[in-house]
Amino acid sequence: MGKKEKAEELFLQGYNCAQAVAGVFAEEMGMDFDTVVKTVSSFGGGMGRMREVCGTVTGMFFVAGAVYGYKDPKDFAAKKEHYERIQLLAARFKEETGSIICRELLGMEGSDKSPVPQVRTAEYYQKRPCAQMAGLAAGIMEEYMAQMRQDAI
Repeated sequence: MGKKEKAEELFLQGYNCAQAVAGVFAEEMGMDFDTVVKTVSSFGGGMGRMREVCGTVTGMFFVAGAVYGYKDPKDFAAKKEHYERIQLLAARFKEETGSIICRELLGMEGSDKSPVPQVRTAEYYQKRPCAQMAGLAAGIMEEYMAQMRQDAI
């Protein structure tokens, strides 16, 4: 089972969108699963259900930062390289979905910003593309990491 399927499975188990993506990369980030899902728990529902940047995208960015991020704030070349990486990942996601914004992906412009999470029912999963979005983001990140390993050879 690849990262795509694992991320979809985590979402279907009840983890939020950011947790589903970041959680499958815990090992690659050198972190334990519980720490990862707790750390990104705020990002679900487009940042605490505010429907801003999709949590799957935020989870993907979290992984990219943990694995490829820069440490020296004065290293502008590293900063530029990392921001280019983030923009590339966002563009790949947007190519497939048309947006990286939660409310746009869900067709919920201006609605449902309640902090109360919805109960995960069969109807919920029929209305929400979130499991597929988690799979997409995890797949994009997995492909990116494979390409980085290939380029290093």
